Amino acid sequence: MNAARQALLALALLGVAAAAPAMSLREFRTLEAAGKEGPNYASYYLVGVVEGLRESAEATQRSGQKPPFCVAGRRLEPSMARSLFQGELARNAQLYEADMPVQLVLSAALQSAYRCAP
Repeated sequence: MNAARQALLALALLGVAAAAPAMSLREFRTLEAAGKEGPNYASYYLVGVVEGLRESAEATQRSGQKPPFCVAGRRLEPSMARSLFQGELARNAQLYEADMPVQLVLSAALQSAYRCAP
């Protein structure tokens, strides 16, 4: 598959992810194991979730409310999505069940890594 087709497929997957119900951890693991491209698709999904959570936090802050996490000039890049996700699962594996949404894990990871100043 050429790079242009891969980019279009990634955008389509992100669009579907935004319109679809939250993906569970079980569904995420199934996507990740789906053939040669599975890990790439799973990574694209994680990036989309992080971007959505970040935009939501920024919108909350713009409306004058306290956001769940604050990036505040610190580095948060798309390439960090997987390590945030895996780190949160490793630290708190006992908290997460297979039917819980991926967004819950990433939200907790962002809240832990990017605490807001009091």
